[in-house]
Amino acid sequence: MGSGGRELPPGDEGREGGSPDVRPGAVSLARPMGVGAIGPELDWGAEAWHEVRTRAQRAGRAYIWLNLVEQRLRTVVAAVLRPVYEPVHGDDWVVAAAGPAGQEWVQRAVAVREVSRRKGYLLDPADDNVLSFLTLPQLRELMVQHWPCFEPYVDRRRDVELALDELEVTRNVVSRNRALSEAVLSQAERASARLLEVLGAGSDVPSARRLPVDAVEDLVGDRYADVVAVHPDRVRLLRQFPAEDIFGGARRLDALGIGLNLLVQNFSGRRLVRLAEAGGRVRLLFLNPASSAVKRRERELGVKRGELSRAVEMNILHMRRVRSRLRDPGAFEIQVFDETPRFTAYLVDGDGSDGIAVVQSYLARTRGIETPVMVLRNGRNGGKVVTADPLDEAGLFPAYREEFELMWADSRPVS
Repeated sequence: MGSGGRELPPGDEGREGGSPDVRPGAVSLARPMGVGAIGPELDWGAEAWHEVRTRAQRAGRAYIWLNLVEQRLRTVVAAVLRPVYEPVHGDDWVVAAAGPAGQEWVQRAVAVREVSRRKGYLLDPADDNVLSFLTLPQLRELMVQHWPCFEPYVDRRRDVELALDELEVTRNVVSRNRALSEAVLSQAERASARLLEVLGAGSDVPSARRLPVDAVEDLVGDRYADVVAVHPDRVRLLRQFPAEDIFGGARRLDALGIGLNLLVQNFSGRRLVRLAEAGGRVRLLFLNPASSAVKRRERELGVKRGELSRAVEMNILHMRRVRSRLRDPGAFEIQVFDETPRFTAYLVDGDGSDGIAVVQSYLARTRGIETPVMVLRNGRNGGKVVTADPLDEAGLFPAYREEFELMWADSRPVS
């Protein structure tokens, strides 16, 4: 007899789900499911796991950008408004700056701060202030209300407001763990980078103008040395990182490979002439088209005999024509090597801390256009690369630069 006055049916192990002959007033109990027999409505398959991981990765990237923008905006607001209100209002300067129009949200921030104090959520004493509890829209409201104070430092008000409008969509999605599309994430990253630049927090490293510094790159730089991007093949590299972005504006270009197709076929000779005439220096190191290494490579790729050597020879002839148009041919050097090629590398401004390198290893039966590509940045944060061990070298960039110099010293010039 149950506690509610109803009689439980007797157990019947011989029948699935118990006895069908249940007397009136008795409660029928469903047999519990076995261990691990979770129904399909609760089970996540491979596709579901892939979907949620994709959502989490996009939300994580967006959160990093939003966090950077919010911290930068908080710093700017404090630097501009604190000297105005703190001498009169002391620690309550944020409340005074909010004014009557912002009393509701600033008092809410004060209350959240007090609760965080009592529950021990304030782990860093630097966050024990009202400003740290203001959200991005509230920080924007402070800027708008006091724009005459910010105008001497931030002269593009419309750019700031448009960027913050774009970020508000992303902030709303991320804060509620909703799905974030790739298009909205890209828009948020562009808006964040633009806003940080307007607020004076953009990178002034020359390589950042060629290959924009990514927020995630700075955070995980000690895990991946100076590798800032990996592409499955050259086509996808050029889709995201066009040849003009790689080579345009270079003051020094060193390239090593079999035929250097990435440069020769994707960057015009006229642009190379302009680079050299503007004071740039170009050194190109091709595999000798008459060497036995070319024949071995042709056998690896399964191409007709002489096909690869003719292609390399055509690229060399094209670069010779470019060199002949220069007033100073010494600024444009071409040499060939006879050793077995191990990789192709394009080192842009490799003699400085702001260099970019595009590197591909040669695979036995794969053409260069189909080979995975690494993009390296020689310096971060003003030329200092972040590494896990401060005693380590900067990363992969110096290794490829040293290899280029060794092979250049052992190669022969092309007349």
